Amino acid sequence: MARSTSARKLDGASRAPDARPRLGSVRGEGNAALDQLIHERKRLGIVSALAVHEWLSFTELKALVDATDGNLSVHARKLEDAGYVACRKGFAGRVPRTEYRLTGSGRRALAGYLDHMEALIRRTREG
Repeated sequence: MARSTSARKLDGASRAPDARPRLGSVRGEGNAALDQLIHERKRLGIVSALAVHEWLSFTELKALVDATDGNLSVHARKLEDAGYVACRKGFAGRVPRTEYRLTGSGRRALAGYLDHMEALIRRTREG
């Protein structure tokens, strides 16, 4: 039996594949939603590490966030696609070198994420 469009909408089946789910807003914080792209643990580690370093090599970033090559590549690409991270590729002698930095958009997204989390913490502590 075919499901109705409204039934698919209720369970999220009709959501676009690239649509990121968002958590609700915190009272008093407007309509701000928690950025699920940054909220994922490895990606939060990546943007946090890049927030305190101008550039990090792939190897440095991998060690800082304790990721495998493939795992870091996938998460860094998602952040790059969102415009949060910039990547430059070059060579150190004959050895390929990939470096990452946090973009202005990435810094604003991280600041917004941290503001939202601080508001959640305050609200939770207020009870």
